[in-house]
Amino acid sequence: MSIDTNTAARVAKLARIRVEEDALPALAEEFNTILGFIEQLSEVNVDGVEPMVSVTPMRLPRRADAVTDGDQQAKILSNAPDAREGFFAVPKVVE
Repeated sequence: MSIDTNTAARVAKLARIRVEEDALPALAEEFNTILGFIEQLSEVNVDGVEPMVSVTPMRLPRRADAVTDGDQQAKILSNAPDAREGFFAVPKVVE
């Protein structure tokens, strides 16, 4: 895949980056270099390699999934301008 100056200009516009017209060929060349590197990565054999989230094996700390502050439905709904059947009632906005 090759990126031309028109595509580079479109990418810059989508990224909301102002790029001068004379800098577009260099930007397109940088994009092509990046895509070439990605193509090289796709040639690497990764069969049997486990996916990793970190370079060191570790587990994320987890907390107990327990309700610590609940059973306040009536208190919360007391501030609602319109509450029905235990829920906030809102006007229909999509038809």
